[in-house]
Amino acid sequence: MASYNTPVRPIPEQDPVKLYVMHRDSMGFVRDPSAPIGIFDSGIGGLTVTREIMRAMPNERLVYFGDTARLPYGAKSPETVVRFSRQIVRFLRTKGVKAVVIACNTASSHALETLAAESDVPVVGVIYAAALTAVQSTRNGRVGIIGTRGTVTSEIYRQVIHQMNPELQVFQKACPLFVPLVEEGMFHDSVTEEIASRYLQELKEKYVDTLVLGCTHYPLIRSTIQRVMGDSVTLVNPAYETAREVKEILGHEGLLNTAAADAGSPQEQSRKYRFYVSDLAANFRDFAAAILPEEVKDTEKIDIEAY
Repeated sequence: MASYNTPVRPIPEQDPVKLYVMHRDSMGFVRDPSAPIGIFDSGIGGLTVTREIMRAMPNERLVYFGDTARLPYGAKSPETVVRFSRQIVRFLRTKGVKAVVIACNTASSHALETLAAESDVPVVGVIYAAALTAVQSTRNGRVGIIGTRGTVTSEIYRQVIHQMNPELQVFQKACPLFVPLVEEGMFHDSVTEEIASRYLQELKEKYVDTLVLGCTHYPLIRSTIQRVMGDSVTLVNPAYETAREVKEILGHEGLLNTAAADAGSPQEQSRKYRFYVSDLAANFRDFAAAILPEEVKDTEKIDIEAY
């Protein structure tokens, strides 16, 4: 039997799947470690990435934007996703962010290369780190991917994994109902378990031993997915892996905030985490408060079309 735990091929630093800007000379390049990290998603799924970044880098200030008026991105064309993503980055830059995290698999698939090429701060997606972990984790060379139709259709995970190890077999399954189930808060509901059983049966029949949760909503139903797949299957959480990658990149760039977490005035601390949405601010705030380790004091609705 072939061994799959071999060193993966290095991915060039300017490859679109791991594209971030290194030491680009620009008058607009934020070099202040105390500046916030910008994070965006089509809605609430990116909060799982935000949660992991809070845990991994408790000193960091964060600015989050959820495009709740225009979700889901998985059903949009690549051109539309790129246009939306550009608007969001322009908004985040008004907040003086030192890096941008695309906390959305669909936007990472379609917009990362464009955003990184146009940006003078590091831009990080959620694809590369998860793909790398999957390649390093599989024991039988059979990797499963679940995600939105947009992510699965893009073939981005298959492409990245095969760049690292072309011998691996990659099996994909779109699971579009998982997102509305999560957004309804049905994390441990029997309906969610039934839908998961139907979706995942195909991948179980392929005997995958590693499964990438290729949508940032999916970690919120991780226990259900694990139960359906069985304990022998390793689940890869892109939110966790991306937080590790962001920390590594910020450290490499000298942009990690090493100041004490309780530094600054009470007013500054109250604005450590700032949340913005394009619609339904109260609904977003309630959901965020339920899953984040820190209190969500306020959520502001903005007109993202103005950017």
